[in-house]
Amino acid sequence: MNDTLKRCLDDLEARIDPQEEDAILQAWRDFSENRFHGDIFSPQRSRPNPPEIEWPHVSINTALGDFDPMALQQFGGCSQTLADAGGAVLNVRCNYGSSIAPLLFGVEVFVMEEELETLPTSRPLNDKAAIRRLIDAGVPDLSTGYGARVMEMGARYAAIARQYPKIGKYVFIYHPDMQGPMDICEVVWGSTIFYAALDEPALVKDLLELAVATYTAFLREWEQVVPFRPEGNSHWGLYHRGKIMLRDDSAMNFSKRMFEEFIGPYDQRLLDEFGGGAIHFCGKGDHYIPAMAGLRGLHAINLSQPHLNDMEKVYHHTVDKGIKLLNLTREAAEAALLAGRDLRGQVHCA
Repeated sequence: MNDTLKRCLDDLEARIDPQEEDAILQAWRDFSENRFHGDIFSPQRSRPNPPEIEWPHVSINTALGDFDPMALQQFGGCSQTLADAGGAVLNVRCNYGSSIAPLLFGVEVFVMEEELETLPTSRPLNDKAAIRRLIDAGVPDLSTGYGARVMEMGARYAAIARQYPKIGKYVFIYHPDMQGPMDICEVVWGSTIFYAALDEPALVKDLLELAVATYTAFLREWEQVVPFRPEGNSHWGLYHRGKIMLRDDSAMNFSKRMFEEFIGPYDQRLLDEFGGGAIHFCGKGDHYIPAMAGLRGLHAINLSQPHLNDMEKVYHHTVDKGIKLLNLTREAAEAALLAGRDLRGQVHCA
C-alpha cells in the first residue's frame, strides 16, 4: 500500500460515523424487507462529512493497470458519498468493465483512449467455428484476461477491510461485473448471435450453458476471496436482498417468447445457485417484463431508461408483485405519483 492510499484510507476510516452508517443500512434493510411505507424511498445521511485531505483523481485507465490506484478510485467514491451526505451504501468493486467474463474466453480486449474515461470492452468473434471450439473446450482458465487481476484486487480489498475496522464493516465489496449469460454470449459471439438464435438455436444454447458454468465457477472462486453478506448485498450503492446483480442488456433485442427460451432459464439457474438477487437492464423491456418478474429469487430490478418503457406495465409486474425498482429516475417516479399510481413503497430514487 503506497503512502497516498494509506493517507486516504486513514481519512475515510476517521470520517465513517457508525451511527450514521447504521442508520443508512437500517433504512435500506427496512426498504428491502417491506418495512418502508412512504411513496419514494430516498435515504440521505444527516450531514455532509467532507475529507480532511485532498483525494487524488484516478483515471479509469490508470486504475486498470495498478492495484493501489484502483483502490484509490473506488474508495474515493465512498469519500464523495460522505462529503455529499448521499444516501448510497458505501461500496467498492474491481472496476475492470463489462468484459471480465468474455475475456476469460480469450477474446481481444479493447481499451478506450485515456481521455474518454470509459471502461474497456472487447472485440467479438463473430465466428461460429470459434464458438464451437470454445464450447468443446469447456470452462476456461479463470485467470485469463482480467480474471487473475480481479481476484488479486478482491484480496486487496479484503486485506484493507481487515486493517480498517469501520471500512470493513460499512464498505461493501461487491461482486465484479460478470454480466448475465446472454450478455456474455453476445459480447463473445458478436451481433450475429441474434440471427443464430433463430438459425442455430442449439449452438446458442450450448454457449449459454458454458456461460452459466463459467459465471458460476468464477463467482464461487470470488466468494472464497470476498464472501457475500448473508443478509443482503450492494451494487452501485444500491442494497438488495440476495447476492448477485445480473445484467440483461441483450434482452431488449428479443421478444418475450425468446426471452423465455434464451434468457430466463439461464438467469434462473444463477439466481437459484446464488440465493437470489437483482437484475439490471438497459433499453426497452416492457415486452418481456412479465417473464422476468416471474423468476424465482428476483428481489429487485434496476432499469436505466424508463422513458423507453410502458411504465404502467412495468409497475404492474414489479411493484405490484413486491419486486423493488432500484434507482428509478425521480422524473418517472413523480410522474407516476402525479397520475395517481400507487408505488406501494417499492421504488427507490437517488
